[in-house]
Amino acid sequence: MTVAHSIQPWHPHFRTTCTVLLVCFLAILFEGYDVGVMGAVLPALAEDRNWNLSPFQLGALSSYALVGMFFGAFLIGTLSEMMGRRRMLLLCVSVFSLTMLGASWAPTPVLFGILRFIGGLGLGGVIPVAAALTIEYSPPHRRSFNYGLMYSGYSVGILCAALVAMWFLPSLGWRGVIGLGAVPIVLIPLMAWMLPESQEYLVGQGRISEAQALANRTGNGRLQTRGGLGKNANRATWRDVMSSIFARRQLRATACFWMALFFGLLLVYGLNTWLPTIMRKNGYDLGSSLSFLVVFSLASALGGLFLGGAADKMGARGTVTSFYLIGSAAIGALMFRNSVAINYLLMALAGVGSVSASLILTGYLAGYYPAHARAAATGWALSFARCGAMCGPLLGGYVAGSGLSFEWNFITFSIAGLAAALAVGLLPSAGRRVAVAHNHQETNA
Repeated sequence: MTVAHSIQPWHPHFRTTCTVLLVCFLAILFEGYDVGVMGAVLPALAEDRNWNLSPFQLGALSSYALVGMFFGAFLIGTLSEMMGRRRMLLLCVSVFSLTMLGASWAPTPVLFGILRFIGGLGLGGVIPVAAALTIEYSPPHRRSFNYGLMYSGYSVGILCAALVAMWFLPSLGWRGVIGLGAVPIVLIPLMAWMLPESQEYLVGQGRISEAQALANRTGNGRLQTRGGLGKNANRATWRDVMSSIFARRQLRATACFWMALFFGLLLVYGLNTWLPTIMRKNGYDLGSSLSFLVVFSLASALGGLFLGGAADKMGARGTVTSFYLIGSAAIGALMFRNSVAINYLLMALAGVGSVSASLILTGYLAGYYPAHARAAATGWALSFARCGAMCGPLLGGYVAGSGLSFEWNFITFSIAGLAAALAVGLLPSAGRRVAVAHNHQETNA
């Protein structure tokens, strides 16, 4: 019986896994609020007479954080392999929380955008580091489920943003709703006390005695290193990390992951930003249009758990491909005059087929690459995907300001879902990946 399958709820490893999942869940939840709040306050921001922004300017303003996330993902993801995953995660949460407070006081759109950009650096670093920690501290047969559980915090954060906007937007205005995103800063000391350092990071840096001490303390047992235990264990260098991502044997997988996440995040961020506005244009009042964002977020949170369990049992590639297709079909169906109940169902399927599918794909990516390059590989892929995330709000703003009928919003985002499904379907199978890695090891030997 393997260690992973013999874990009991009272086992120290189980407690450590739960602790890591909780801290990463909170970090992702805070990020989800930060990202989702822009879509929740966008209708109110559009009506702000002091700034008087056009639809395209609103889309651009929503993209400043995404530009920061582009740089933050690969920068923080790579630095975390050199300086520590725990340290980088805590730094990222601190940065984006403080800039939320600053953005709520910004007197001009320019300053607002600058602060959102700086906050985006922290936002971009959270996902790759949290992904690496979650995959590391999860038993292999539950990695996708645990990742879905952890990343459901993102959808819960978006849900919180929608609910806070519904309850407090009339009294606090958009500035107050954004300012509430600074609350996580008070939890940083607690998160620092709870979160252990990554053993993979310690091993990768040749700090074997520290890694073994941490393993003994958390109940994780003996360590496995690339060079064996002891003073002669190999130290992972920047070159090792980069070659694990961009080596010739990995190029097809890397390209497919990058393209799938590009279109997946275009879909996620485009819908998060413009969904209330699109539904309002379709005849719903502000309260009703925000309720569609609530359904979208809640369904994607629960869907992450469902897809995670399905991916562990049936394989991540097929599961993610299928649900990108389902999400694409649901988004396309929203262009028709359906009943409110049908629209809520379609919105729920769109949430599962966009946010949930993308998060399970990110977890699959983090487990696909070697341990010493998990965060970096995830960060680089997400940085490229941030180009799609930046295009989402801009594309929605372009369609909204072009004079085209509202149906074109759904057509555009439906096509993005189809493209994401195609890219995932072209990923090398797990069997082929193992064979290629084995052949490469024999060649090196």
